[in-house]
Amino acid sequence: MQTNPTPIIASEILIAPGDPGRLIASGKRVQRSQVGDRIYRLLLFLSGISILVIIAGLGIELAVGSRESIAKFGFSFLTNGTWNPGALIFGALPFIEGTLYTSFWALVLAVPVSLLAAIFLAELAPDWIGRPLSFLIELLAAIPSVVYGLWGLFVLQPWLVKYVEVPVSHNRFLSKLPIFSDTPNGYDMFSASVILAIMVTPYITAVSRDIMRAIPRSVREGSYALGATQWETIKGVVLPYARAGFIGAIMLGFGRALGETMAVTMVIGNSPQFKTSLFASGYTMASVIANELAEASGLYRSALIEIGLVLFIVTMIVNMIARTLVYYTAQDMHGGSRKKG
Repeated sequence: MQTNPTPIIASEILIAPGDPGRLIASGKRVQRSQVGDRIYRLLLFLSGISILVIIAGLGIELAVGSRESIAKFGFSFLTNGTWNPGALIFGALPFIEGTLYTSFWALVLAVPVSLLAAIFLAELAPDWIGRPLSFLIELLAAIPSVVYGLWGLFVLQPWLVKYVEVPVSHNRFLSKLPIFSDTPNGYDMFSASVILAIMVTPYITAVSRDIMRAIPRSVREGSYALGATQWETIKGVVLPYARAGFIGAIMLGFGRALGETMAVTMVIGNSPQFKTSLFASGYTMASVIANELAEASGLYRSALIEIGLVLFIVTMIVNMIARTLVYYTAQDMHGGSRKKG
């Protein structure tokens, strides 16, 4: 009696002896799959590298465009407070100070609101209000800056002058403070700071909310098991756990405020002098470029491009620090959850 031959396993496919055609076809499919994988990995690699190439290209182009200003003024460009295009004397210090000053006050206004909103959305809000509110907050980030600028110019600015700046300037105690010493006119750094605060709030809120939601549930359950209330858990466990992530979120908002152009340009007053008074007009690095680049040439244009280079470097450093803090916070959270598991 004739017995059936034992099947041979090749590439995880049963192939009977005497059927070489099927073995060849299976080998071809494996080869095609490997070629496709190589092409896919190559495309992913090129996509990732292209981001670095674009960033490097931006930096090189800005450095090349500002070489005339760098050669003439050197480091004094960053410390000189005179900006006189007629005399070809350029110093970026008033714009650097204006950028940092408005961004600082924007964070002073935005951070408390953003963190409280993030705590509410991540820890307290029921789904029926938390999801729509999260969507609306994130929607604020999608509004074009020119729309914010128009709203700030026609709505926010008159309201601030009438209900904030004039009452403060008439107050005999507050008006003596250096930050409120100038006569309010609406076109000032206070209006710019408020509109920046509104614009960075969605970024800080969204990142802070996601950081808190990423905290393992076991951390909260352990606190509740020890008898802590919800508020005690938030205060003593959740907030310390996410502290580095909050700092990263704030830094991201700071980076966003540094580079804002149109909205700030429309309300800040555009004066190439820096004063500590919030009611004084000022300039930021982004707004001076937007206002003056079209009419500039030669050394004037090179100085404006160097301001762009300074803004590019500062923004890159701030965002790198922020991303690093957020990344390590997430790593700590995942590591903590694995250790507890």
